[in-house]
Amino acid sequence: MSRFFSEKYSNLEAYTPGEQPKDMKYVKLNTNESPFPPSPKALAYAAEAAKRLQLYCDPECTALTREFAKLYGIKSDEVLFTNGSDDALNFCFMAFCDDDHPAAFPDITYGFYPVFAELNHVPYEEIVLNDDFTIDVDDYCGINKTIFIANPNAPTGIALNLSDIERIVKSNPDNVVIVDEAYVDFGAESAVGLIKQYDNLLVTQTFSKSRSLAGGRLGMAIGDASLIRDLNTIKYSTNPYNINTMTQAAGTGTILDDAYSRKNCAIIAENRAYLTEKLEKLGFVHTPSTANFVFVKHPNYDGEKLYLELKKRGVLIRHFTKERIRDYNRITVGTREQLDILLTHIVQLLEETA
Repeated sequence: MSRFFSEKYSNLEAYTPGEQPKDMKYVKLNTNESPFPPSPKALAYAAEAAKRLQLYCDPECTALTREFAKLYGIKSDEVLFTNGSDDALNFCFMAFCDDDHPAAFPDITYGFYPVFAELNHVPYEEIVLNDDFTIDVDDYCGINKTIFIANPNAPTGIALNLSDIERIVKSNPDNVVIVDEAYVDFGAESAVGLIKQYDNLLVTQTFSKSRSLAGGRLGMAIGDASLIRDLNTIKYSTNPYNINTMTQAAGTGTILDDAYSRKNCAIIAENRAYLTEKLEKLGFVHTPSTANFVFVKHPNYDGEKLYLELKKRGVLIRHFTKERIRDYNRITVGTREQLDILLTHIVQLLEETA
């Protein structure tokens, strides 16, 4: 750090994103991107929008908001688009957390939650998952804190059912419960339908995974209109033009071509089952994932070593160093061709150590 860096951030540990190496061509199964390109309609809309880049973008995302609200059966004032769902989550820490409203989230979950808490000087509690990495719903009921739950959770892929989510929301009426649904479209139940019943529920989603727009940086928060107004206050106090013109257009095209995304999600779910079955036969154990990744370990092969050996062979997966999960690796579900390349290398590695 320079001698000018503020002391208030001196202990901040920044989030570590999945690596994006350029030293060789990799089979990239480490950052949960979609293996499929954006919708043709999304690309066409973005190309047309590029002709207007000399003008500022629409801060209200009017067309995108209208089409999204229509698709999800909500009102336009019940959704806010952000620069990726990370932006929405950061806004939530800023808007709904303070010394009187500390944050709470699992000890093993999306790594940005503690970073956002530290960045915004928010006190927080990390609630320990069960031994099988499931959430104990009772740990979150009536705790009077601003709760963040990734559903499905990351990096485990384990999802809570809707009744459990509702129990948590209902038992904390004076605090906001944020349900981070980055991976919901691959097999879990969305809580969006509950926003009409609970004014303390906020759902975040992203276009990065199921909608093939990771590079477009588009996310959203969905909830009661009063919560959305709160987030808009934060947005207009930081960066009103946070969604560029081409991304807004690509997002609109994606929504208008929703069948394309749903078809890709179904393929990924099929490929997830294929990968899981193959890995089980090779001796791996895994959590019950409903996301676009699997979370696995092998009883006879070190997790970090597997990650490093696969990287040498041109296959990237994600390894975490946190003590409870250091034996595991998270593997993005790619195309069948990508998965077969991965499996071929894993078989070779296991044979070398047999």
